[in-house]
Amino acid sequence: MILFQNVRKNYTKGTSALDDINLEIQTGEFVSIVGQSGAGKSTLLRLLFAEEFPTSGSVVIDGWDITAIKSWQIPHLRRQIGVVFQDFKLIGDKTAYENVAFAMEVTGEDKREIRRTVPQLLKLVNLADKEDNYPWQMSGGEQQRVALARALAFKPQIILADEPTGNLDALHAWDIIQLLLKINKLGTTILLASHDEAIVNAVKKRVVTLDKGKVVRDQKTGRYAL
Repeated sequence: MILFQNVRKNYTKGTSALDDINLEIQTGEFVSIVGQSGAGKSTLLRLLFAEEFPTSGSVVIDGWDITAIKSWQIPHLRRQIGVVFQDFKLIGDKTAYENVAFAMEVTGEDKREIRRTVPQLLKLVNLADKEDNYPWQMSGGEQQRVALARALAFKPQIILADEPTGNLDALHAWDIIQLLLKINKLGTTILLASHDEAIVNAVKKRVVTLDKGKVVRDQKTGRYAL
């Protein structure tokens, strides 16, 4: 599903974010990416979403070579990848329903398909009764569940979750993780970037540890360890 080969990512003034990353992730895996701030977790996810590109090496996703992808192909790639951020990134003047629907509208999705799909997604994340609520009327955990429903709008093969519980209390954080585990059981590949030791240990899935842009540990059934 995902293959990093000798990937390096350098920024200006020689700053190295990723240094010779070799990593293979199989379809349907749940992988926690851990490491201290600045270790390269978010950069690794941004490469997968084609938000950034490697300085050298190759990144392949289900046959798509991100290194050589054309600009017109990026929207097609992104329909296969759902992204959940720490800060939700919801539109404040749109309801939960409208936030999810908008993600489909901007790609030209049929209106009937939107009306059919959005309620199903909100039900999946346990928000069927909140579809008319605006972000300011919902808790942080509920807002993140809306963001997760939006990420699932195109039935993606991969979910990239970049510190999705960083702004949540322990109870709501675990709600989000349980939803990610549920989605993973349905066959979706999950990459979770997290600094939350308790959550990573509770998930009991594969753990890849980054340090200064390098993979320093890769445990099939691992624990949070720096």
